[in-house]
Amino acid sequence: MSSEGSGRRQGVFISIEGPDGAGKTTQAHMLKERLENQGYKVFLTREPGGTPIGEEIRNILLNPRFEEMSVACEILLYSAARSQLVKDVLRPYLERGYMVITDRYLDSSLVYQGLAGGEELEMIKNINLWATAGLLPDITFLLDIDAVKGLQRLEGKETSFSQQDRMEQKELEFHRKVQEGFLLLASQEIKRFVVIKGEDEPREVHDQLWSQFQNFLLNKENAS
Repeated sequence: MSSEGSGRRQGVFISIEGPDGAGKTTQAHMLKERLENQGYKVFLTREPGGTPIGEEIRNILLNPRFEEMSVACEILLYSAARSQLVKDVLRPYLERGYMVITDRYLDSSLVYQGLAGGEELEMIKNINLWATAGLLPDITFLLDIDAVKGLQRLEGKETSFSQQDRMEQKELEFHRKVQEGFLLLASQEIKRFVVIKGEDEPREVHDQLWSQFQNFLLNKENAS
């Protein structure tokens, strides 16, 4: 994907992606804390959500009662929440020089609704590039985890199946397609994606992520 149209910005845009149960939220918080300890200004957000409008859309998207929701409806709702997040949160913080971390971003739509959901990938890209005015992450950490192990992690956190959200409740084959889809995207954009084994203990995953991020910052500094 091209990032043309993203405009000039001073901050660094970091996304953390991966299948359900990969530990994205944990790693996002650990990265935020470490960056703040290093003296950086950091803003952490999530998708879908991150704004009052986005959180309302999140409640609709992940509500298990809406089993009948079409994939096309999902695409439009996710992109709507994402558009508001870019306008109200991502661009303003990036322009102020923040390290902005988001727990999921556009790649999740390409995988969940496209490669796993069966909708046309190019159409999803075009809708979302329009909705975000071309804003893409500077670096994306993909936490890779086997679909079965990821779902087992979720079961360990939830007291009942009914407490899992609508996407988490999908069948195992769907989650396998999600894992494969993320790895396919990463193989196509090796300059942006950093793949990290998400099955390790959180501290080990964080150490790998931090090491790779330090390399990214060093390369960015040398290129400037």
